[in-house]
Formats: sequence, structure tokens, C-alpha cells
Amino acid sequence: MDSNNRKLRYAMVGGGPGAFIGAVHRMAAELDGEMELVAGAFSSSDEKSRQAGEELYLDMTRVYGSWKEMLEQEAARTEDRIDFVSIVTPNFLHHPVAKAALEAGFHVVCDKPMTMTVEEAEDLCETVSRTGRVFALTHNYTGYPMVKQARHLVQSGELGTVRKVVVEYPQGWLSTLLEATGQKQASWRSDPQKAGVSSALGDIGTHCENLVQYVTGLEMDEMFADLGTVVEGRALEDDASVLIHYKGGARGILYCSQISQGEENDLTIRVYGSEAGLEWKQEFPTWLWVRSQNGPERIYKNGNGYLADSVQSSQRLPSGHPEGFIEAFANIYREAGRAIRAVDAGQTAENPDYPTVQDGARGVHFIHTAIESSTKRAWVDASYRPPG
Repeated sequence: MDSNNRKLRYAMVGGGPGAFIGAVHRMAAELDGEMELVAGAFSSSDEKSRQAGEELYLDMTRVYGSWKEMLEQEAARTEDRIDFVSIVTPNFLHHPVAKAALEAGFHVVCDKPMTMTVEEAEDLCETVSRTGRVFALTHNYTGYPMVKQARHLVQSGELGTVRKVVVEYPQGWLSTLLEATGQKQASWRSDPQKAGVSSALGDIGTHCENLVQYVTGLEMDEMFADLGTVVEGRALEDDASVLIHYKGGARGILYCSQISQGEENDLTIRVYGSEAGLEWKQEFPTWLWVRSQNGPERIYKNGNGYLADSVQSSQRLPSGHPEGFIEAFANIYREAGRAIRAVDAGQTAENPDYPTVQDGARGVHFIHTAIESSTKRAWVDASYRPPG
């Protein structure tokens, strides 16, 4: 059925009772009235999945006890089958669910990090290429209008040649052994079986890596990483500092931490060029600072006509009205939806603006390269070379 004359229908895997990010995805997907949740396998527990379905007022015949059952049953439907699957599970399920959904003919929107291993990441790249389905990764910070304006300023040459990048994401919520209390979000993020080989880098460091790549287009050349587990008894790292050399000569500092006492979610990027520098802070998302040695500081603000054309479509409110976290997520979903409609119509989406499967593979490569560097306590090759 033509998806261009109706709302896109989607199913969710994960995001059941006690989850945080699932509700964020649902609000974002439906913010613009272009998508609707119609099915889901919200938990590995059939009881909890049904509880979520009831709370969301879904048709209970489309609420499933397992994601495998969901994909099988939804693929068999005709007139009202889903268009895409939203994956908001712990990391270890991203690869098997995404691969199965793609193979079943569904498009995919997946939370980050994309997979547990580089091999899984490259397998998803191959699967997306072979199936021709849309795959969007929710590095939601690229959805902020002022991040898009920052990208425009770099691409337009206003900063000159990029020389230095500083990106940081400090949090303090894991300053104690919170996972020992049974707190759900801390428990799975600190469990190697569910989170993978990394906690801080996988959870928030990949946002830093992706933000730099999106804003500047710089590719890593080599890195020196120092990863540490500060809180005694924790299985994975909770603090990381990375020195980076980018191809072309720019230098970078990437710092992410879950034990920075008192910090909340202060993701910040600073880009310094030969002509000017810029700064964007996630906790003040509607402002973008631009500075130079030869003039006054400028502040760009959301909702104004002077922003780049590429920014205008990502804004929903007039100037002075704050937009933030949900809207940034919604921009990823809206762009993915535009691509889905184009592909389903046998066309190619023009200039899709969402993190792709290749961005996901780059992020997984970053995690494993940083671990290698920290283990060797040495500079290592950080170049990402896609197969083929």
C-alpha cells in the first residue's frame, strides 16, 4: 500500500514498563502527526509487554511476547502491515532485531550504539545495502537546529580551516554503584552481556564522536585513549578521555564521563577554525555562539529567518520559544519518514539528514579502537575503512 497517502505505521521493540528512552521515541515519532504506533513487543516478559500495550491503548492482538513473533505476524499482514520497526532495547538486541526486521522487508529506526561488535555493524551495513531498506540511527543531537546551523557555518567556510575540536559529555549519575541497587537503567548499561564492551563510550561517547563528524565532516586518523573504571565494583568503564588526530591536521579532545559529580547532560562541542570558532551546548540548545579575534561575539538563536535554509525545516516554533530534546529526536524520525516514503514510492530521498547505518558502524569502530588504544596505552590507527 502506498505510504504517501497515510500515516506511517510502526512497531516498537523494547520500551516497556520502567524504560526511559522508549517513551521519548514514541513522543518524537508522533510529534508531527505523520506516524502512529500500531504494534510492539515491549518486553521479554509477555506480561509486561501486554501491560505496555494496554497503557498505550493498542489493539492487543498486535502486542506480542517476543520480537520474533512480532516480526513473523506483522510480515504476514497485508493491508495494515507496519512500515518500520523502532528498536529501543539494550544494546545486545540491536543487531539481531534490526537484521531480522530488514530481512522481513521493514525499514528500521534504531537506538545507539548500533551493535556490540564491529563485525555485527558491518553485517548490518551489508544487510541495509542488500535489502534497500531505510536504516536510521537515533543520534538525536544531530537533530537540533543549532547543530545544523553549526554544520552550515563549517561547510560554508565561515570558520576557515578547522584546527581544533573539543567535545565533552559529562554526567554524574553513576558516581556511586547505582547498578547494585537494581536500578534498571544503570543495571543493563553496566552489564557486559547487555551493554557490550563499553559503558561510558558506548552510551555517551558515541554521541560525541557522531556530533563531531556531523558538524565538521572530519575523519579520525589516530587516537590515544585513556579509559577508566572509577567506581569500585563496576564491570565497565565509567570515564574516558581521548586525544584525536584528524585527517588533514586538525586535533581533537573527546571527554565523556558518568562519574562527574553534579553534572547532568552537558554535551558541548567547540570547533576552532583559522577564522572563527563556535560553541554549542545541549543544556542551552537554542543558542549557538560564534567568536573570533577580530569582532564581537555573535549568538545565533532558534526560529529566526537569518538561519540557513537547511535549518528552517527542523524548527517548529517562532523565535524565543524553546525547542529541545523531543524535537531533536522528532527531526530524526521525520527525516527517516521522508526517506521511507521515497523508497516505498520507488524513488531516492533527496539529501536525507539522519544518522545512517554507516554512521553507526563508524561509532562502533570508534568504541573498539578506543579500547584498543587504552589497553595498549599507545597511539593507534583510528581510520575507519568501510569494507569494499
